[in-house]
Amino acid sequence: MIIFLRIESWPARTAHQSTAELERIGKDLRAAFIDIAHLQPRITINNRVYMEQTRPVSELVVLSRRIEVEHELSHTWVGSSKRVKLHGTFNVKAGFDLRQNLSIDIRPGEIVVQLPHAQILGIEEGGFDVLAFENGLWNRISGEDVQNELSTLPQLAREKATESGLPAEAEHALRQQIEQRIHTQQPLRLIFTDGQIRE
Repeated sequence: MIIFLRIESWPARTAHQSTAELERIGKDLRAAFIDIAHLQPRITINNRVYMEQTRPVSELVVLSRRIEVEHELSHTWVGSSKRVKLHGTFNVKAGFDLRQNLSIDIRPGEIVVQLPHAQILGIEEGGFDVLAFENGLWNRISGEDVQNELSTLPQLAREKATESGLPAEAEHALRQQIEQRIHTQQPLRLIFTDGQIRE
């Protein structure tokens, strides 16, 4: 009779132990996201909500890079030419907009972390230099010309950061940070949801 009860209760004990292990992983992932992003993501274990998401922050900056750009205006009118060339330095930040969905689903076979693709979150001006300021005889540089050139520089910095792959580097950096903190037997998959999946 005792042997029968042990055999009968063995699957329940095993299920309880594996659920306890999944809950431990859930707590580890929660702690990692609180440490990395200062927020608690929504965590489900075997399709059951384990922890609801909190949103103390709306953005997670993962990488920051110094970007330098130049832009030039040259204009000729009735044989008189003016030229302005500016050089700007910007601190461009890439990361995640956490107002979009962030969730973690823990299953016995895998752990799926779902979040939006990384993007450029901010651009801070570090300074600019005037490389050329040449007035024509009657075609003069106006304050509006200079202002237009200055307003073009941040957009150029954003485009350069995107083209250089800064958002993709932010995704890779977040993946590394999570993998360094979480050690599990199950494979850990990060799925970026606002476009294609990057594995």
